[in-house]
Amino acid sequence: MDKAGELIAVASSDGIVVNTHFGRAKTFYIYEVTPLEEIRLREKREVSPVCEGGNHNDERLKETLSKLSDCQYLLVSRIGDGAVTMAESMGIESYEIPGVITESVEQLIKYIKIKKLFA
Repeated sequence: MDKAGELIAVASSDGIVVNTHFGRAKTFYIYEVTPLEEIRLREKREVSPVCEGGNHNDERLKETLSKLSDCQYLLVSRIGDGAVTMAESMGIESYEIPGVITESVEQLIKYIKIKKLFA
């Protein structure tokens, strides 16, 4: 993470842990990672869940991803292949790293650094 103010959309039911499946998320906490790797909560965004009763709604998926389109990364407990593909088409990388939000974001930062070493 070397760009100024990269944003991560975190799927969480309580703002403390990454504990929500992307399709069931009602709330995304938007975190900014500064060039010095400081982690800051910027805002909370409400969305309509993409999945209801096991059925996926493609329009809601597009709508949710549009609301997160300024984010470079999605951090979730689980995410389906269709959502990953659509997010990637919008330039958003998805990662399943459940746990305490700050710890999960730190793991993501480490992973991105390692990934860039081998790119």
